[in-house]
Amino acid sequence: MAKKERQKRSARKARAAERAELEAKQAASAASSDSPKASDKKAGAALASKKADAAAKAEKGTKKSGLFGTIRTYFRDVKSEIHRVVWPSRRELKNYSVAAIAMLIVCGVFFWLVDTGFVALLVAYTGLRG
Repeated sequence: MAKKERQKRSARKARAAERAELEAKQAASAASSDSPKASDKKAGAALASKKADAAAKAEKGTKKSGLFGTIRTYFRDVKSEIHRVVWPSRRELKNYSVAAIAMLIVCGVFFWLVDTGFVALLVAYTGLRG
């Protein structure tokens, strides 16, 4: 993985941690400033919304029966995997392409020389010209 991508990922993780810490502080300050009954109502509402979100995610993630459900799930999984792919930069792609083409040329020349050598050996051994 490229250094640049690792740096981006670590920066995203740091920002997410800061947001989570800030939300925790805000929730703690809101809970301490409200009356006990109001905070119980807020906590109950928050718990209910979290449960609803979890149920929605579970329902969305379940495999649908039937051919179309299976196809839909397959393409959803493909899309999520494509988002995780780390694509090479233009410079890296150019370097990899040049290296691959150079190796193809080197291998082609090698096999041409080996083939020519075998043909020369067979002609010398059998005395036949093809």
